[in-house]
Amino acid sequence: MKILHTSDWHLGQNFFTKNRKEEHQAFIDWLLDVVLKHDIDAIIIAGDVFDTGAPPSYAREMYNQFIVKINQLGVTLVVLGGNHDSVSMLNESKQLLACLNTYVIANTSEELTDQVLVLNDRQGQPGVIICAVPFIRPRDVVQSSAGDSSIDKNQALGAAIKRHYEKLHQLALTTQARLQQETNKTLPIVATGHLTALGVTSSESVRDIYIGSLEAFDAKAFPPVDYIALGHIHRPQIVAKSDSIRYSGSPIPLSFDEIKGVSINDESMSNKQIVLIEFTDQNKRIEPISVPLFQPMATLKGTLESLEQQLQQFEHCPQTVWLCIHVEHDDYLSDLQSRIQAITEGYNVEVLQLRRSRTQQSQSLTQQSKETLAELTPYEVFNKRLSIEHFEGEQAELRKQRISEQFQQIVMKLENDMTETEPKPNEDSK
Repeated sequence: MKILHTSDWHLGQNFFTKNRKEEHQAFIDWLLDVVLKHDIDAIIIAGDVFDTGAPPSYAREMYNQFIVKINQLGVTLVVLGGNHDSVSMLNESKQLLACLNTYVIANTSEELTDQVLVLNDRQGQPGVIICAVPFIRPRDVVQSSAGDSSIDKNQALGAAIKRHYEKLHQLALTTQARLQQETNKTLPIVATGHLTALGVTSSESVRDIYIGSLEAFDAKAFPPVDYIALGHIHRPQIVAKSDSIRYSGSPIPLSFDEIKGVSINDESMSNKQIVLIEFTDQNKRIEPISVPLFQPMATLKGTLESLEQQLQQFEHCPQTVWLCIHVEHDDYLSDLQSRIQAITEGYNVEVLQLRRSRTQQSQSLTQQSKETLAELTPYEVFNKRLSIEHFEGEQAELRKQRISEQFQQIVMKLENDMTETEPKPNEDSK
């Protein structure tokens, strides 16, 4: 049984006003070639298929066309809802897509049998058991009580999520035992998740998930299964030093900091990947597959003089390169944008993000007045304002902590409200 693990497609994303349609279509075409080349039996998309709860029509069309093509290749598809996905939007086509050998699990529920799936291989024989866990919303697993502290809520949520995994695992073991009697084969068990595990490396494009007050889930609480396919973190990585617990990461860079260390001249290959898991009678093989870089992107840092030298590498680029430029030492200049525009003329590049380095000098009020909100995250704006206040003594520090927690909860609620926004009739993304 060969399974591809991918996640965080974010179809419909706008990147500094740039449409990612061509990149996503190029990735899907490439993925279909990988399926043919490796004789894949099943694909898992571990959450965040779409970038918003109300994706543009072209993104929904791309999603549907992919499902049709995958079905024509005889491949089973498992789609998990992420924190960006609308539960109702994914569910509205769930029954129809089931006819195309596609399982859609948009949210958790008390009906555990809906989340324990037996996937067949290309020969129609049972090949793997999936504990299909999407993004877990607090209301799906736990009820809060009045008067609970943030620590109480944190512990209750962590315990509830762990129990949910345990229940699914027990049901999977029961299914495994039954199928073993019927087929004389012990099927592997795979679990999924869309959350932040402790100790992972995030990126700027990831919106922090706070499941209630739970910032991260302890990987030790995952059930002892053969592989855990995770989504939400956009950098591919192994979790808790376990080769069998992985984030596949997003297939295209969703922020500039996700392409660190990538050469623009390196045959257009990126540090993005999907993961191939192959189960045989006695063995398990895990192989990351590198994803091409479909849109050239780069981050440049330095003074204006050094930036002019760095730009020379793009002199003969056939495809326009998207740039993020960090200006160091010269970041005090009021006409910085026009200077950057002047030194990039003549190169096939487009500056999508211009940032001033956070040097000690740029912390002054003069420098802060030259920054724009587009250069700052909500948390950076909040921390800058908080740094003006003085918190001396234990009680003051506790008050500072409460203010920070309340701000995080407000941002979390706003982001959750945005992802839960339902698409209006006949509404397209503009």
